[in-house]
Amino acid sequence: MSTTPDHAERDRIWTVDEHLDDILRNLTPLDPADLPILDAHGCVLAEDVTVPVALPPFDNSSMDGYAVRTADVAGATGDAPRVLTVIGDVHAGLGELPTVRPGEAARIMTGAPLPPGADAVVPVEWTDAGSGAGPAIAMRAHSADPSGATGEVRVHRPVEPGGHVRARGSDVTEGELALAAGTLLGPPQIGLLAAVGRARVRVRPRPRVVVISTGSELVPPGEQLTPGRIHDSNSYALVAAARDAGADARRVDAVADEVASLRAVVAQQLSGADIVVTSGGVSVGAYDVVKEALGGEDGMQFRKLAMQPGKPQGFGLIGPGRTPLFGLPGNPVSSYVSFELFVRPAIRALMGIEPARRETVRARCTGEITHSPKGRRQFLRGRYDPEGGTVAPVGGSGSHLVKALAHADALIVVPEDVTDVTPGTDVEVILLT
Repeated sequence: MSTTPDHAERDRIWTVDEHLDDILRNLTPLDPADLPILDAHGCVLAEDVTVPVALPPFDNSSMDGYAVRTADVAGATGDAPRVLTVIGDVHAGLGELPTVRPGEAARIMTGAPLPPGADAVVPVEWTDAGSGAGPAIAMRAHSADPSGATGEVRVHRPVEPGGHVRARGSDVTEGELALAAGTLLGPPQIGLLAAVGRARVRVRPRPRVVVISTGSELVPPGEQLTPGRIHDSNSYALVAAARDAGADARRVDAVADEVASLRAVVAQQLSGADIVVTSGGVSVGAYDVVKEALGGEDGMQFRKLAMQPGKPQGFGLIGPGRTPLFGLPGNPVSSYVSFELFVRPAIRALMGIEPARRETVRARCTGEITHSPKGRRQFLRGRYDPEGGTVAPVGGSGSHLVKALAHADALIVVPEDVTDVTPGTDVEVILLT
């Protein structure tokens, strides 16, 4: 990006796409780090993970029952059961296994290795549970002596070879690709890494995002409001949004409209952040502290965008580490919409996730939209119905309507050349969930 913009550049109206493209062009994914797998949750793999040992690593039972030779139970019925000698118990984790010979069975528990000689498992429900007992009787505790005979079992149904057996490698085979580089690690992926024996993995870490609200009128939630003061909601919403996007995000206390104070806070936060986000102070007012404090920074630009809400925007790479800084508007809806359009894709880009942008769909608008500003792309709050393929506007276009934003799950996009949308019109919808 250019460093100090000239007069024409300062007066230029940027499109939403131009601004986002310029942001993403200046970002590269974070360097990979080797992390314990639980710390890697929510990160993106930076390596292919192959399976060192087949999963499962041995044939094992999928049922509580009896390990048998299928030839010994062929033709078994309730009236003509096959009677087998029970030679012992096989439980999960057992190292030394008994061998099942003709006319024999081994009592086996779910997950236990299939003993030599057996080629199938008969569920306990298909038997008398041993020693003439009825099938409802629970299986007895594991024998301390797996080789000792423990009575007889009557089998009432035949079983096919391999029946109720999880074969070695039936999940993944040795050398197979388990997870490819670029995979976002959620709970199932963490489970797979653990199952194949990986204690650590190489990932792109979650970006560290610091959020700073500006404004002398801001009071933290929980404190009493005095005349002219409001609660700081932006920093909380933006931290939550950054965490939702995958970042490791935190907020600092709101900064008053003082240039020196803001400069000091930003400088203090740069070394521990991969992205800094400010809200407020980027327009053309007398107390637009972010513009005053950072406007002279090499690489920092403040722009007007052809969008509503969120016309004033700031972006730049500042400080010794060229840390991305986003200057977002102060109105709550403007701030959040700007985050979704620009900061969230930046977080995902640093994580190496493609595509970085939110999913968009086409839907039929059920309400009327009037007086959308010509020449600006408008983003209105909406409720999306995926079953009906419809979206309904929620609240008005005011950028202070926090309640309407809280009840929306989508943004309705009204193009720059459209001023009115009639019910039944197909529109572009950005999904927020």
